[in-house]
Amino acid sequence: MKISIIGSGYVGLVSGVCFADFGHIVTCVDKDETKIEALRRGEIPIYEPGLDDLVARNTRQQRLFFSTDLAKAVAESEAVFIAVGTPSRRGDGYADLSYVYAVAREIAPAIKGFTVVVNKSTVPVGTGDEVERIIAQARPDADFVVVSNPEFLREGAAIDDFKRPDRIVIGTLDPRGREVMSEVYRPLNLNQPPLYFVDRRTSELIKYAANAFLATKITFINEMADLCEKTGANVQDLARGIGMDKRIGPKFLHAGPGYGGSCFPKDTTAIIKTSQDYDSPLRLIETVAAVNEQRKRGMAKKVIAACDGSVRDKSIAVLGLSFKPNTDDMRDAPSIALVTALEDAGARVRAFDPAAMEQAKSMMPDVTFCEDAYSCAKGAQALVIVTEWDAFRALDLDRLKEELAAPVMVDLRNVYRAEDLRRRGFRYVSVGRA
Repeated sequence: MKISIIGSGYVGLVSGVCFADFGHIVTCVDKDETKIEALRRGEIPIYEPGLDDLVARNTRQQRLFFSTDLAKAVAESEAVFIAVGTPSRRGDGYADLSYVYAVAREIAPAIKGFTVVVNKSTVPVGTGDEVERIIAQARPDADFVVVSNPEFLREGAAIDDFKRPDRIVIGTLDPRGREVMSEVYRPLNLNQPPLYFVDRRTSELIKYAANAFLATKITFINEMADLCEKTGANVQDLARGIGMDKRIGPKFLHAGPGYGGSCFPKDTTAIIKTSQDYDSPLRLIETVAAVNEQRKRGMAKKVIAACDGSVRDKSIAVLGLSFKPNTDDMRDAPSIALVTALEDAGARVRAFDPAAMEQAKSMMPDVTFCEDAYSCAKGAQALVIVTEWDAFRALDLDRLKEELAAPVMVDLRNVYRAEDLRRRGFRYVSVGRA
C-alpha cells in the first residue's frame, strides 16, 4: 500500500518509518527542505533509540522516501496521514489547529481516486468534522473519508509501542475507511493488536482522556509522596501496595518532580479548554494541571533545604534535563522550572544530560554544561538527579563524593537506596521517603 505522512516531526517520522518497515511504500513529507535533505542523508532530527537504523534500512530498500512535494505524494497514496504539531496556542491554551487545517487545504486539490485522510495529530473533539468540511468545500468532487487514528507513543520507546501496541484506535463508521485502515495495520496481525473501531469524535476524545488519566495517576502518587514524607511512610512501598490491585495497576505510580513533555501538559490543557467550551467542566483535571505546575518549581525547595536553607552563591549540579530518559525532548521538562527556581535563589547551576543539552542551551543560557556526571559534580555543593537515565543509576558514589564540595544528593527519581548513600557519608534526600 502507498502511504504519505504529512509532517516529519516525532509522530510523523516514527509512524512513517514503522509503516515502511511493515512493507508499505511510504513518503514522509515536510515543508522544511533542510530537514528533508538531512533525512535523505540519514541524519535524524530527534533522539529516539533505534530510529536511525530503521530509516537507513527502509531507505536502502526503497520503501521509505522523503519529499517536500505534498501534491505528488498525496496523488499517489491510498492513505494520507496528517501528523503535524498541535501545540498549545499562545495566550489561551487551546490546541493550535492552524497546521492541521493548512494541510487539509493543501491535500484537497491533490486527491486522486478514493483516499483515506487520517488525522494522526492529537486534536480536540470535532476537528475531523472541520477537516472534512475544508476538503469537501475545496474539492466537492473528491472521493475521500476522514478518519481519526490517535497515536499512543512513548518517547524513548516509540518504535516498540508502534509495533506492539496495546490497541489501535480508529475513528470511522465508513465501511471503505474501515477496510483501508484494516489493510494499513494488517502486518500487525501476528501480534494480534486490537483494532478498536469507534466513531470519529469518540476516537479524538480517547487520546485526550487517556493522557489526562495518566497525568492524574502521576499527580496522585506525587501528592501521596508528600504525605509519606510527613508521616514517615515510604511512597515506593505504598505504590507497590496499591499497584498490585488490578483495578489500579503499577504503571505511572512513580513519584517524582512532576510530569512534562510534549503530551501531558498540552493535552490536559486542551481537554480542559474543550470541557469549558461544552459547559462540562473537568474539575479533577483542572486541579491535576495546577498541582503539577506548582510541583515542578517546588522541587527547588527540596534542594535549598538540603543545602541548609540557602543556595546563594553555591554551585548546584543537575543530572538529567530531558523530561524523561531516552529522549532529547525538553518541552515542559521539570528541569526547566527547577533550574529557574535555583537560579532565582542565587545558585550557579551546572548540568549534564546524555542527549538533551543542545536542546537545553537556548532555554538555560546561564547554565554551565558538562561532559559527564563527574565533571558536572566537580566542586558542587549538591547533586540533583532530575531525569532517571540509565547512566545515572550506577554512578561511582565514592568518586562522586570526592568530586563534590559537599556530599549532598537530592534524588528526585528515587534511583538510589538511602542506606547506601548514608553509609558513604552523603546527606541524601529523596521523594516520598522519610
